[in-house]
Amino acid sequence: MDIIYILIVALVIEFTIGDPPNQVHPVAWVGKAISFLERFAFIGGKVYQFIYGIVITLLLTAGVVIALILFLDWLKDINYWLFIAVAGLLLKVSFCFFYLRKTALGIKKQLESGKLGEARFDLRGLVSRDTSKLSEPYLVSATAESVSESLCDSVVTPLFYFLIFGVPGALGFRVVSTFDSMVGYRGKYEFLGKFPARLDDVLNFIPARITAGLIILSSVISGMSARRALEIARRDNCKTESPNAGWPMAAAAGALEVQFEKIGHYKLGDPNRLMTTRIIDDSLRLINGATLIWFVICFAAGGVIIAVG
Repeated sequence: MDIIYILIVALVIEFTIGDPPNQVHPVAWVGKAISFLERFAFIGGKVYQFIYGIVITLLLTAGVVIALILFLDWLKDINYWLFIAVAGLLLKVSFCFFYLRKTALGIKKQLESGKLGEARFDLRGLVSRDTSKLSEPYLVSATAESVSESLCDSVVTPLFYFLIFGVPGALGFRVVSTFDSMVGYRGKYEFLGKFPARLDDVLNFIPARITAGLIILSSVISGMSARRALEIARRDNCKTESPNAGWPMAAAAGALEVQFEKIGHYKLGDPNRLMTTRIIDDSLRLINGATLIWFVICFAAGGVIIAVG
């Protein structure tokens, strides 16, 4: 019953307390460790940076996973319910749902109040692109598409690896994801971040497609177009640079019957509706349904794992 109990604790924390402050957040600690390791990344050339990126990604990920395995085994020997409580807390910090919703609703409120500057600033919490000159339709688009993409990284993938490898698997993925979000970019980090970026792509390959399926299912219960969601997911998933991000974003664009656009990069879906703040509400309704379906699937999968085990 470990899987079920841990998942219950994690969801109770998510729906009541939420994320801990950064000072005590394990993922924030990982970010600090990456920032420290980055100091030694540029003392050599491109080959050095590439190899260094491989080494620090694997070492930090393996270190976190091994430490968690040993720590949780030790806790389980001491007290089973203490183990469940701590494991649930650790699982919770590997995924995030309410932060996405809160940020998106905050952006919507700013837009409805005519505060474009504040909306552009808040959007930086969801996207890595330059938001300083985005007009309202592009702010709406970026918010809705980011929420759908983040459903994969922030909810589906961590729980996917939890079901397979337990809490160490979920947090191991979070280490790789943090590497990708911090150094997985072109330019300065081109060679340092190449390995963690590709590893993140590999780890998200199956979950991204699961996420698209969840969005399509959610469109059914949300009264949106499941047919269009499936059609656009198939047609436009390959239009993004990432081999994974296009799947959930294209599915959401189809369900919402809108066109997501990142200027100079991609257009997903067809512009059948105007990009008003109503789109943010509808995207959140779509993602809420997809998240609920995924939680149900996780509990069902946990029950099957217990029965088989």
